[in-house]
Amino acid sequence: MTARVSWGYAVASDASPLFYEFWGERGERGTATPVLLCDGIGCDGYVWRYLKDDLGTRFTLHPHYRGHGRTAAPKDPARITIADLADDVACVLDDALVDRAVIIGHSMGVQVALETYKRHGARVGGLVLVCGASSHPLRTFKGSASLEELLPTIQKWIQRVPSVFNRLARTLLPTRLAYEVASRLEIRRELVEPQDFMPYLEGLSRIDTRLFIAMLSSAGQHSADEILPTIDVPTLVVAGGRDGFTPPERSRAMAETIPGAELLEIPNASHTAPIERPHLVDWTIRDFIARRVDSAEPGVLPRPSDAKI
Repeated sequence: MTARVSWGYAVASDASPLFYEFWGERGERGTATPVLLCDGIGCDGYVWRYLKDDLGTRFTLHPHYRGHGRTAAPKDPARITIADLADDVACVLDDALVDRAVIIGHSMGVQVALETYKRHGARVGGLVLVCGASSHPLRTFKGSASLEELLPTIQKWIQRVPSVFNRLARTLLPTRLAYEVASRLEIRRELVEPQDFMPYLEGLSRIDTRLFIAMLSSAGQHSADEILPTIDVPTLVVAGGRDGFTPPERSRAMAETIPGAELLEIPNASHTAPIERPHLVDWTIRDFIARRVDSAEPGVLPRPSDAKI
């Protein structure tokens, strides 16, 4: 089944237009809780390819971040912080007339989800935190702080000759060569179909490199660690056992600190677990929301045949 997608534009606090798409059916209060999907940096939905259909008729919102997909870059280039993105989530909920939603975040979207809870807690009915970290993700990227240390230098070079870097990105990223490099650096080649990952590279190639590196820097400095022990909504943490971008110990630490959090760790999955083991990830998310958020009877969803972990 392919969901029928509609779209709209919300208006941010700084008057920036925010594109979002939505699908599913609006239920009565107390039935199926709406869902809002938060991407990782550089993404505009590729990682939700399977979840989009597996959520069935549940009302689902998917905003595009500032400068990503169909949302334009803000007039003020500094307005790309995690706090800005969290406030944008609240604006999208307002525009869609949704009081509360389960916020599902992947990668940097985990930080956006947590910051949304921090700033707009009444709008959050539950959290699903997938392959991410609650703070300073660059300090553990590929097991070291090298990227965090190099980032200021990279940012200076991009600011000097942005047109060169933008041209390189548009030429090199949406190619089979880039896919081959990614499959050697992180993604599980035997579990990912090229057509599932290429949309990420194509979308990334269209983002202004100055905005991307500035947002990455902001994400690297962000921390939501202080709110983890205070979270009082149902929370599911999903980790890839071979995630080199946000190592699984980061997810374990979140799950141990958030009261009542559940943890799914998939030993053979990487940072792109939702497209590597979609049946397991999606079943777990659907079951969690039905059990913990919608207050449905447990065990109503048949476990997928490949749910071996």
